[in-house]
Amino acid sequence: MRLYLLALNPTDSVSEGFLPAAARLGLDVTVLTDQPEPHRRRHPHTEILECDVRDFRAVITRIATHHPAAAVFTNSDHLQTQAALAADYFGLPAKDWRATLRAKDKAQLRRHLAAAGADTVWSAELPADRDPATLTGLDVPYPCVVKPREGVASEDVVLADGPDELVRHAKEIQARRPGAALVVEEYLAGELYTLETLGDGRIRHVLGGFHTTLSAPPHFIEQRHTFVPEHPEPVVAQVLAQLDALGVGFGACHTEFVVHQGRARIIEVNYRVIGDQCDLMLAQLLDIPLFAHILRTHLGEPLPVDLGARTDGAARIDHLCAPAAGTLTAAPEATERTVDGVRLTYRPLRALGERHELYHTNRDYVGVLRATGTDQQAVDRAADQLLAAQRWEITP
Repeated sequence: MRLYLLALNPTDSVSEGFLPAAARLGLDVTVLTDQPEPHRRRHPHTEILECDVRDFRAVITRIATHHPAAAVFTNSDHLQTQAALAADYFGLPAKDWRATLRAKDKAQLRRHLAAAGADTVWSAELPADRDPATLTGLDVPYPCVVKPREGVASEDVVLADGPDELVRHAKEIQARRPGAALVVEEYLAGELYTLETLGDGRIRHVLGGFHTTLSAPPHFIEQRHTFVPEHPEPVVAQVLAQLDALGVGFGACHTEFVVHQGRARIIEVNYRVIGDQCDLMLAQLLDIPLFAHILRTHLGEPLPVDLGARTDGAARIDHLCAPAAGTLTAAPEATERTVDGVRLTYRPLRALGERHELYHTNRDYVGVLRATGTDQQAVDRAADQLLAAQRWEITP
């Protein structure tokens, strides 16, 4: 059986999660990508074919002129609709392309939730060729958030306290992203959490979630995720109702939401497994073949009623950010150790000598620390001690 995996740049989720899982399932894998050389360097034993994966017609043609497909899958935010349309074309299990589009298009997500009566958030769309000054004529609730309509990873997501800031931020984003439409929406107060789900279209498992620690405004960089084994039932029910309204329920889904005075409101829906190594930690923490389960749903196999997940886990993941633009001149090496029952795994994400600008997104990450155990206080203590003993230096 052949799995076609659509990808843009290589990711840890694919390299350390999905490709090993596919091998264990005995699948032949063909990666379709518009960036073949980085994948060939990272995955030398995997078939890599060049393809304009952003165009579902090109994907269909590439598959139709190669080996028959048993599944078409992607873990990329940018390629969910293309994968869904291609899989559906070949009669294979797939997400509803309408749901993938709603999740990706943040303006459509707001419109659909409001029309379904699930939640109403003030929002407005700024077309790519529109002068941001037109926003000052709207009754915008301040503070507000401006962001790319189809962005990811908090990139170019900025808080604006008034009309002058809004116009300035919008113009700056347009300069960096010519041709990108923007969304302006009311700022949703509350603590930020995630809900991780896995479904096969028949049943849906809630895998827990994370409490997210963000950088100081006006940017929204995710700096830490602390595992939450179970959110309060009323909160989970509210989030699942909104996902149902969007038609989301097949495969993995990573949903970000805030809770304020007991009310859960979706920030965004990433219709794939959580990234930035949180997925690797989640699989380890729950002690389940998470990536294999996800692939099996796309092969048409039902999920077990009981995943057999562990329920005694505690964990957090820290993303270490560069504080400024410059060259990384000092940083710890990769390490793995166990301290007082806590498993610590540190991985560098930027090589010494690399120079980068400051992006105010997860592209600023220089390293990531995963800490897992069975006691949250012990996990926090071990992670804090390891981080305090390390040094990262950026030279302008």
